Amino acid sequence: MNHAAPLAPNERILTLDVVRGFALLGIFIMNMPYFGQSFFSEADGSHLWPDATNRAAETLRDMFFSGKFNSMFSLLFGIGFTIQLGRLQEHDPDHALAIYVRRLLILLAVGLAHAILVWNGDVLHVYAVLGLLLLFLRNVSDRTVCAIIAVAIAFPVLANLARLWLFSGDDIKQAVALAQQFEAADNQALGHGTFLDAARATARSFYFFYTDPMLLVGSLNFYAQMVTTMLLGLLVGRHRLVARLDELMPRIRRLQWQALAVGLACAVVYGVGGQYVKPFEASLLKMIVGLAYVACRLGLMIFYVLTIVRAAQSPTWRPRLAPMAAAGRMPLTNYLLQTLLATSIFYGWGLGYWLQIGPAGELLLAIALFFAIQMPLSVLWFKRFDYGPLEYLWRTLTYGRRPARAVAAISPSA
Repeated sequence: MNHAAPLAPNERILTLDVVRGFALLGIFIMNMPYFGQSFFSEADGSHLWPDATNRAAETLRDMFFSGKFNSMFSLLFGIGFTIQLGRLQEHDPDHALAIYVRRLLILLAVGLAHAILVWNGDVLHVYAVLGLLLLFLRNVSDRTVCAIIAVAIAFPVLANLARLWLFSGDDIKQAVALAQQFEAADNQALGHGTFLDAARATARSFYFFYTDPMLLVGSLNFYAQMVTTMLLGLLVGRHRLVARLDELMPRIRRLQWQALAVGLACAVVYGVGGQYVKPFEASLLKMIVGLAYVACRLGLMIFYVLTIVRAAQSPTWRPRLAPMAAAGRMPLTNYLLQTLLATSIFYGWGLGYWLQIGPAGELLLAIALFFAIQMPLSVLWFKRFDYGPLEYLWRTLTYGRRPARAVAAISPSA
């Protein structure tokens, strides 16, 4: 019997690594504001950076980046789930589920440690939890998967109705006041405190996200949006669409521009309407803005993915995208490296630039750090090693032995 083993570098799919690299860049851009200010900032609808340049940068960032790239990552997670589990079942059917569950539990442990001790914007624990959900849904029909996706897309409306039903105006005022208390505590602990001060504040906030009734609605909404694209990835992987890219290219081109049209139209509604919505309020406008956000999130994410896919199939563009693929080959390492870089710049135990860089500067900083540090380091790393450092550790813990040394290069196909 063949024993299950990690995917070798020569078995990787270049296109997925390229998409994953772009997802890392977009995630860094969207996460950067929450490294330099509290998650509870602007709870009353005010703006920390009211000048025209920063307001414009913030609006454009939210319209074209917000939710698009963590959705891209969850799409890839769903695709990867079908590939990894299928390969495990082929090589070691008796232990496939146990190995994959162990893989997810390791990811969950890393994500929780990251979220509780370092930065509570962590998404790894969310992917791990939803990965366990995928295991239960792996054999359901396409119709059932599509029905769950439809419910997840409608969740913002359901969440808004729940707020109207569950919370009064006084509840909202209390929530805003409590958020402002957390903001003041974060400004002190994260902006001026020691590493231990920051860790205590991070743990306290993370606990609050999952225990406060009003914030829990928002957390569940985030899970719903991740479910949407993760299940889309499940369908893509189930029907082996990645292996059929050449055959599907005419449809891909049509869908690419259709997705752009939907995404742009809804991004405008979200960008304009979002200026008049406060975080804790429940209203008809918030329902409209919420649905516009979900639609632009999906539309633009699909457009970005298909644009990257087309470029990755081009003999001209494929070599140019190789450095981005290198970044995408070590997503866990690069994701956590982003936290290390950003917290070292913004937190009090680092350079202490907390609340000193606005949205425009944050946008430039994220791009600069990615292209000046993360991408070159990834390229250099893979000149000597087959796996990213944390990916190597993850695989070793998952399979109980070290991955074998690869002897072939990555296939450029697909």
